[in-house]
Amino acid sequence: MKDNNTNATATAVKKKGNWSDLYTKEDWLAVWIGFIVIILGTLDVLLGWDFFSALKFKTYTLWESLTPEQLESGKYVSLGSQLTGAFFGKLVLTGVLLALLFGIGAKLMGEKLGRFIPAFLVLYLIAIVVRLISAEYTLNRYLEWAFWALFVGLLISNTIRVPEWLKPAVKTEFYIKTGLVIMGFSVLFSNIAKFGLYGLGIAWIVTPIVIIFMWQLGTRVLKIDNKPLVMTLSAATSVCGTSAAIATGAACKAKKEDLSLAVSISIIFTILMMVFEPMIIRACGMSPLMGGSLIGGTVDSTGAVVVAGTALGEEAQQAAVLVKSIQNILIGFIAFFVAIFFATRVDNTEKRSVGASEIWVRFPKFIIGFFVASLVASFIITPAFGSDQVGAINKLLDQYKNWAFVLAFTSIGLDTHFKTIVKQMHGGKVLWLYVIGQTFNILLTFFAVWLLLSGVLFPIPTLTI
Repeated sequence: MKDNNTNATATAVKKKGNWSDLYTKEDWLAVWIGFIVIILGTLDVLLGWDFFSALKFKTYTLWESLTPEQLESGKYVSLGSQLTGAFFGKLVLTGVLLALLFGIGAKLMGEKLGRFIPAFLVLYLIAIVVRLISAEYTLNRYLEWAFWALFVGLLISNTIRVPEWLKPAVKTEFYIKTGLVIMGFSVLFSNIAKFGLYGLGIAWIVTPIVIIFMWQLGTRVLKIDNKPLVMTLSAATSVCGTSAAIATGAACKAKKEDLSLAVSISIIFTILMMVFEPMIIRACGMSPLMGGSLIGGTVDSTGAVVVAGTALGEEAQQAAVLVKSIQNILIGFIAFFVAIFFATRVDNTEKRSVGASEIWVRFPKFIIGFFVASLVASFIITPAFGSDQVGAINKLLDQYKNWAFVLAFTSIGLDTHFKTIVKQMHGGKVLWLYVIGQTFNILLTFFAVWLLLSGVLFPIPTLTI
């Protein structure tokens, strides 16, 4: 028995030290692809190449009447006016580049390119349909592309079913991990300085308390035995919805079905909160600064935060975005601690000592890419070239991040069946977990906002608009 244990340990150590992981494992490949996109995007802006930008759908109108101010802004166009030769050229270029990058990654992971590339191009066509639907003026105001990607994917998988030849391209985690690495470049530590300790108090103190509360509620009170699902949903509720769910789900080894359910619940309630929370805040007579900060700390999606904050005015929008940006910095830290917690406590049923090497094996490596991208943008590129240039770089990178996320959420839908979602609800306990947890999140965030920004204890900060 001792010899067997020794051999097993030696095999595990050898596996942990396998350098081939750097170019064959999904996490590391997501890091390298993300870095390639970031480097090319940065060079494109700084050197004035002006050719690397991905296809972007402008918000278009069909039957809606716009105000003169909206027409003059240039943000809205008719559908026909953007379907130009340049548009289709960029569509092809974006598809080729994405197919090349993800194709190389799939090949290194052992996938046959002859199976992956045709499937990926069809997935890309579905993603184009999603982007086209979500860019329509009315739909774009209330439902983000993440909803439509999930909806279209679910519609296909639960009606005509996903054909076998398409399945090689349905790589949810690969796309989302790459998108998160690219997203890291936009998570700037300088945002903390803009809102100071106020933002930290609202975003960083409330968030871990909510995660702990929901974990205890889900595992001890509601007695949900699917602990990765509880943790994934807790992170989605307390941090930033789908992005946090993906990162945390990877850290606690959540199943695809767990991720699908957490993302679905988060998206549905994000839509409701985006519409109704500004109304309630206005009815309560809360100041724009307090209202925006409350939205930033409680509405899950960054895009929905912008929409909800805008409904309360420019100051509220800026406060909301700053709080959410500061909160987004926590994604990597939370994934790191969740990986340690599950390795040493949750999955360690034998109560044995867990070494750093085992934690390293479990740790989602793409989070390293997220951190590196954030640190480089915050402390190298911004000081060297200025915030305006970094803003221009992130504007370009944002499109690649969005394409990666659209591919990911469409894949989630394609990989999910309604029967599975119903089964994962644990008799409604998961829904209760979210509702109670989000209510606690709102109340605790409101208390923090009132404590810090009402002027009762601390001077009210002034945001430069």
